[in-house]
Amino acid sequence: MTQEKALQFLKSGRNIFLTGSAGTGKTYVLNQFIQHLKDAKIEVAVTASTGIAATHILGVTIHSWAGIGIKQKITEKDLAYLKKQKAIRDKFNKTKVLIIDEISMLHKDQLNSIHHILSYCMDSNAAFGGLQVVLCGDFFQLPPIGDYTQKSRDKFAFMSDAWQFGDMAICYLTEQYRQSNNQLNDILEEIRSGKVSQVAIDALNSAKTTQFEEGIEPTMLYTHNKDVDFINNEHLAKLPGKSRYFKAKTKGEKAMRDLLKRSVLTQDDMALRIGAKVMFVKNNPERDFINGTLGEIIDYTSLGFPLVKTLDGNKITASIEEWTITNENGQSIASYQQIPLRLAWAITVHKSQGMTLDAAELDLSKTFERGQGYVALSRLRSLERLRLLGFNNTALQVDPLALKADRRFQELSDLNDEKFTTDDLELERKEFIRKSGGRVLNKI
Repeated sequence: MTQEKALQFLKSGRNIFLTGSAGTGKTYVLNQFIQHLKDAKIEVAVTASTGIAATHILGVTIHSWAGIGIKQKITEKDLAYLKKQKAIRDKFNKTKVLIIDEISMLHKDQLNSIHHILSYCMDSNAAFGGLQVVLCGDFFQLPPIGDYTQKSRDKFAFMSDAWQFGDMAICYLTEQYRQSNNQLNDILEEIRSGKVSQVAIDALNSAKTTQFEEGIEPTMLYTHNKDVDFINNEHLAKLPGKSRYFKAKTKGEKAMRDLLKRSVLTQDDMALRIGAKVMFVKNNPERDFINGTLGEIIDYTSLGFPLVKTLDGNKITASIEEWTITNENGQSIASYQQIPLRLAWAITVHKSQGMTLDAAELDLSKTFERGQGYVALSRLRSLERLRLLGFNNTALQVDPLALKADRRFQELSDLNDEKFTTDDLELERKEFIRKSGGRVLNKI
């Protein structure tokens, strides 16, 4: 399906799953749709399954927006508590469209929870409380984090009751924009097909000796946090000046404190220097940063907090932030306080999802999960800007269930493309705007 036809489907008010291989412009189509909704004066909630993904669509995490927090499943007490909150009820009732990007990383239990929360709080028997829901992503990319005993069918969002109840219309983008017709794109398509040729393997092996042009500093991607930490600490030690140290403060039950520490992406004891490359690891849109915002420490404030210049030129003070876990009564049972930063010369493949990199150095020799290699390689535009230090067999594999589902998604998208004309979708667009209380626009 073309981007133009997919956008018409989105505007129709249907529940949509927007998918396609890396580089087909899923985020571009989403942004076009978001602008259309703003022009039509229709309230939209823009969210993503992770903080880093939310940065690419200027949104927030779905966990924060829906009130799930770090929970996998919600209870009747959770529902009752959320419904009592007037601000939450007002937010849900005002919203007409909910967008969730990087759906591959949202556990099916969490998608079910979002459906239950919206339906319960909005007193509606309809899927997701009657909101139009647009899910976007690619199930060949990183899967949800789940219990190690869980199989793919226990985790993928498309296996959830909410997905089926929502009657998601499939829009599968087919035009390639990032890699166009080059060797890297051919390799990625082979990985997606589940059959990688020797020609592709030889090309990847040859990337071990790639030399970058002068002045180009590649982003370094690794599969494990310990490798990322080693690289970052090594770069920090090479900077002039002394390190300043920032120590976290915690309160509450030990089990809950430990859970917070595993969830928070900063460090208990953090060393920083002027010139350090850093990433914000908490959402605070009021202060112009969200989880994944990149920058460099340029100074310290009079109170001793790091002053960060972000990639888009903003200067932000990284003062103390608090992460909390609350009980069913909304009372804090554990808290974690620290500046919301981590070093970012190197990042994990997990954190790179959704990025487009001009140049990168990858080490996929310790790949432990299907999809990691595909995500890392698809960040690049071409092999010419890739140095691949190594890769194992897992790096070139995709999940068998994702492979089967992807073939079905393509079939369903083709059926939608044939069944619905531009005129059909245009009539639905106007009706959806009227139903949503928006401003009817000329056909665009």
